[in-house]
Amino acid sequence: MRRIGPWLFFAAMLVVALIVLLPIIIIVFTAFKPVAEVNAFPPSLVPTQWTLDNFTRIFTELPFARLILNSFVFAGGVTLCALVFDSLAAYVLARIDFKGSRILLLVIVASLMIPFQATLIPIYQLVADFGWVNTFWGLIIPRAADAFGIFFLRQFFLSLPRDLDNAARIDGASEFRIFRSVVLPNAVPALLTLGIYTFVNNWNDLLWPLVFTTQQEMGTITSGLTLLTGPSGIVPYGVMMAGSLIAVVPLAVMFLFVQRRFIESVATSGLK
Repeated sequence: MRRIGPWLFFAAMLVVALIVLLPIIIIVFTAFKPVAEVNAFPPSLVPTQWTLDNFTRIFTELPFARLILNSFVFAGGVTLCALVFDSLAAYVLARIDFKGSRILLLVIVASLMIPFQATLIPIYQLVADFGWVNTFWGLIIPRAADAFGIFFLRQFFLSLPRDLDNAARIDGASEFRIFRSVVLPNAVPALLTLGIYTFVNNWNDLLWPLVFTTQQEMGTITSGLTLLTGPSGIVPYGVMMAGSLIAVVPLAVMFLFVQRRFIESVATSGLK
């Protein structure tokens, strides 16, 4: 029985890995299939004839280079703003005692239970009143701060010893200097985790760009791929899979790079 246990665990993990990887494998192979092979029945997994036509079509049928740039500006802008404002708010809630702080924290946590769709129309009305529809301001500013990010960083800041703050105050450091020079360097793992989560979440978001952009040149990759479906309702799956594959590459590269930095930050962070 002791010998069977590890093999059963390995088999279960193999099945889970196949379930997770199968959609990615289908995307990769379909992106390199010609149109006739994509629409063939019964379908085949591996293409018999490899082609790059789908990648050529994605850049000719859509302003795909502009959509990629828009996705980087949108996801990167939201991530940068969220890290700045979430960390500032989290520091205040975690390190500064003031009247009403618990009530404020309760309101922030309670807002996590409100469905995103319930606030979409009011937010759109505000964005439209400011004239920010079809602008990066309208895409980024409403997401510049996030309740989850504030709560997540607050919990991490609470785990840092207050002796660091007290030592800095004795040396005459201001609250902002303590935040910038003491707390943030020790919170790199949490900041990287929140940054990855925020960037990926906004990079893959479809509903938000669809609502706040009506011009094709202001769309993102996810919203642009929806334009591939013509009036007849025919979906060019090969072209769509090529676009999806291109969209995955920046995330994979970023994850491989940040993963190494994340492990290094965990190993080097702590009391100094």
